[in-house]
Amino acid sequence: MDDYLRHAHVLATRILAGRLRPGDRLPPQRVFAREQGIAASTAARVYGELRRRGLVVGEVGRGTYVRAAPPGAGAAALTAAPPGAAPADLELTYPTTPGQARELAASFAPLLRPDVLARATAPLSPRGTRPAREAAARLFGPAGEQERVLFAGNGRQALAAAFTCAVPRGGRIGVEALTYPLVKEMAERLGRVLVPLPLDAQGIVPAALAAERPGALYFQPTLHNPTGRTTPPERRAELADVAARLRIPVVEDRVWSFLADPEAGQVFAALAPERTYVVESLSKRVAPGLTAGVLLVPEGRVAWAENALREGSWTAGAFAVEAAARVLVDGTAARLAAHKRAEAAARQRIAAEELPGTEAHPSSYFTWWHLPAPWRAEPFAAAARAAGIAVTPGPTFAVPPYTAPHTLRLGLAALPVPALRTTLRTLAALAAAPPARPRGT
Repeated sequence: MDDYLRHAHVLATRILAGRLRPGDRLPPQRVFAREQGIAASTAARVYGELRRRGLVVGEVGRGTYVRAAPPGAGAAALTAAPPGAAPADLELTYPTTPGQARELAASFAPLLRPDVLARATAPLSPRGTRPAREAAARLFGPAGEQERVLFAGNGRQALAAAFTCAVPRGGRIGVEALTYPLVKEMAERLGRVLVPLPLDAQGIVPAALAAERPGALYFQPTLHNPTGRTTPPERRAELADVAARLRIPVVEDRVWSFLADPEAGQVFAALAPERTYVVESLSKRVAPGLTAGVLLVPEGRVAWAENALREGSWTAGAFAVEAAARVLVDGTAARLAAHKRAEAAARQRIAAEELPGTEAHPSSYFTWWHLPAPWRAEPFAAAARAAGIAVTPGPTFAVPPYTAPHTLRLGLAALPVPALRTTLRTLAALAAAPPARPRGT
């Protein structure tokens, strides 16, 4: 038995025996890897196997939890369940396309030449190599001055470095009132305070930014997660004016921007190059395992950001940087992005057909679902879990004191298309029925 299957079997046995109970949180993957003396990649496969068998649910930034056993669960969960088995995962959003592995294999093949491999496995600074910087600068369009490009181990580490540079410990960062959940965790760990800024149909309300006067601004103006909204040019210009008046740095997260129209959503650094950090990543655009993060830093801040990456141990490996450069230069990344854009659009059409009340970008891999009354997010998520469907409640994205009690974010990437349609139809039927009344009422 493969090593990861052996570890998965042990955990599955504990779950089915009741030693790990529904709702128990598993240790973070890096902690589990250290405790078991295995590689982090092996730990990731262990947790992935448990999700595939329907024994745990979770998402990066929230943790992994033992789920209530679906109907019929038992000894069968101790064996490798077929792909698509319960639970139907509408939490994770790591898109892949058919043929992706073949394209990547062709792109990565030259890395196996001894001379290339020697360079790609040598120590590397956050500045990478000049060819890699030139390739990565293309992600930012005309704003991508290659001398201002740095590399991190992944997009989250690039964000952490940007936060470290943008505002001192104890400082306030203005964020969308609904934001990427890991940002809340990251800010707490780094000792920064998040200030929720209200949203309208065009994104952050500029007057709210001016009134709060935070020490920095973090936002996702292109394909905002979870709503899918894209801030139009006029609103971006207004926010740039406010940031200039307040003299505050801006951190722009563009990890999902590749799904938008390539001509839409100007990089914010084009409006304010002297104050904007821009974060990109290859994990969604190309493949989950290619975790190179790219950070475009403001003019005159390269050395500062480079030190932050070093001190935080957030630097990228040379092999990942070289692989990222190759897929960007040879067109593989662009082809995969185009395929994923088309695939996401097809899945969004299914979501719109099956679920009333969804809000999303037309080519996004997630949709923001406004539940019908009297449903609220957490009770509905529990009911969905009982039906074998994993969803993310809206409050997961809310920055206190803001709340989002009647919404869910649904990830559309994980399931095969027929299973996705069936699963969304099940959710629609569940939402059409009234919530179960508590016993004794």
